[in-house]
Amino acid sequence: MLLERWNRRNFISLATAAALALPFAGMALPAQAADTVVFAAASLKNALDDAAALYKEKTDKVVTANYAASSALAKQIEEKAPADIFFSADLAWMDYLQEKNLIKNDTRVTLLGNTIVLVAPADSTAALTLEPGAKLADALGADGKLAMANVESVPAGKYGKAALTKLGLWSEVEGKVVQADNVRAALAFVATGEAPLGIVYQTDANAEPKVKVVATFPEDSHEPILYPVALTASSANPDAAAFLDFLKSDDAKPAFEKQGFAIVAPAT
Repeated sequence: MLLERWNRRNFISLATAAALALPFAGMALPAQAADTVVFAAASLKNALDDAAALYKEKTDKVVTANYAASSALAKQIEEKAPADIFFSADLAWMDYLQEKNLIKNDTRVTLLGNTIVLVAPADSTAALTLEPGAKLADALGADGKLAMANVESVPAGKYGKAALTKLGLWSEVEGKVVQADNVRAALAFVATGEAPLGIVYQTDANAEPKVKVVATFPEDSHEPILYPVALTASSANPDAAAFLDFLKSDDAKPAFEKQGFAIVAPAT
């Protein structure tokens, strides 16, 4: 089983190390010199791919995206990976780069909002209300695992742990959590049936027909889920600023709204 192999190889530690060693591990195609390179949170993949395709239709300019956990991407940028734009799934990792003068502060904008949900395989009969006293451990069963992104560094995992802690559920399920290196990897555990339940963003659930939402976490159980974006300090690509402006425009809104993101910045 995939989950058994994951545990056996201690995949999280290896995957995190690999992500830091290979700055373009999430990139589908090599970037050309003139391409705008975006380092983006894994949860943005569907929406940002659509936005980049629309941008190419309008301008004939190519955008290449590298998707991974925001934590891994920020570390890659710190290690001088050639990114033009950083698009984070939380404020903390953007703050991290800003404090190190690795982004152009005047370009930073908080663009999107999201929610976290509990998902199960599409054919699951699981039913649960996320509130204090919820029987989450019972819903997992004796051997079932709760799939989450890394709870110490990856935004989706941190939000999930905070919410479970606020609801008084973390201590009951901590020993049942299997941690993935990003939220899409956690989603894959549930989609393939390797884990009966997982915590992902609403937008991830919308992108995967093999899962269904069992419950939505109360908004007051965690910090607001916000996605900031900015040009990196090292970017010298004149097209990068144009693409960032496009992301903030009304033209790009449908790509994000289609996946379930909330637009929190006024259009430019």
